[in-house]
Amino acid sequence: MPQFLQYSLEVIGGILLLFLGGDQFVKGSVTLATLCRIPQLVIGLTVVSFGTSAPELFVSVSSILQGADDLAVSNVVGSNIFNILVVLGCSALVLPLRVENRLVRRDVPVLLAISSAAWGMASAGRMTWQAGVALLIGLLINTVWEIRTAREDHHAEDQKAETPLPATTGKSRALVIALIQLVAGITLLVLGSRTLVSGASAAAIYLNVPTAVIGLTIVATGTSTPELITSVVATMKGRTDLAVGNVVGSCLLNLLMVLGGCAAVSGNAGLQVTGELITEDLPVMMIATLVCLPIFWSRRSISRIEGAILLTGYIVYLTDNVLPRTALASWQDEFRLAALCLVLPIFVVVIATQVLIHLRLKKTG
Repeated sequence: MPQFLQYSLEVIGGILLLFLGGDQFVKGSVTLATLCRIPQLVIGLTVVSFGTSAPELFVSVSSILQGADDLAVSNVVGSNIFNILVVLGCSALVLPLRVENRLVRRDVPVLLAISSAAWGMASAGRMTWQAGVALLIGLLINTVWEIRTAREDHHAEDQKAETPLPATTGKSRALVIALIQLVAGITLLVLGSRTLVSGASAAAIYLNVPTAVIGLTIVATGTSTPELITSVVATMKGRTDLAVGNVVGSCLLNLLMVLGGCAAVSGNAGLQVTGELITEDLPVMMIATLVCLPIFWSRRSISRIEGAILLTGYIVYLTDNVLPRTALASWQDEFRLAALCLVLPIFVVVIATQVLIHLRLKKTG
């Protein structure tokens, strides 16, 4: 038991270091981008999303270097599922989320296409380094396209929303502070990722639980904490567009930057992907992404009811993953049958109702 306590403390300590490192990295990045006069919208879509995805990047790359491919891939898949179902769900419960038109027209379809491509690349049981390079090229193209379209869609109110630096703070001093925050953030992210991977891998071996399950649950939750905190705080401040954009941008970066980078450095052996991830978890990620389209499209917002649906979906998914490793493992088939016959129809009915209400309002308005 003392050993398990040590592993648990390593996991908790790693998550805490990742949270602190991600926070410092985001602050430094935003300050640096503001000094360079980059529009706030571009900062949210690129810099903030990269900062909140940094824990996933460092944890997954660290997992590859330590030979834990399962942890690297499951971290990406689990983080995307967590971002869509939990981060959006919790944020919508705080305040209904406004969805920008560009997300419906561009970002969500792109995320859906990239998710499909990643699933296809992994379907053979491994992702080659060529597939990783292709995803990294996609990251470069998407980032350039993101900045160009963001500048075109940039409105005057966004310019006014930018927070200028205090008059008493010189640019040179602000630059030094931003660089210190960046260095401190990266240092904490490296330490946190190593600690989290070490503790999670050891705990998985101790409990005789597959590493992929640990990655899909504990590690994914820990590395997604920055997205959760950032989106909830942004929602509480009324910046619901930033909350939604942060989730979609982070999911894109997880696939293109994190998964692509891990596959690219995996060498000739490739990035190994387990059968359970291919047949169970990647399809769940695809379904969660696909559900975003009708939810985002209806009324161009995410209501509290829809937020509760997303959150319930994650609880069902998490229970289905954890149940086989408990004393109630014999109930898994009954649980899946109940989820299929009760939960899924409720999801479909509520989402269809929201879409029909939107169409009626659009027709009468």
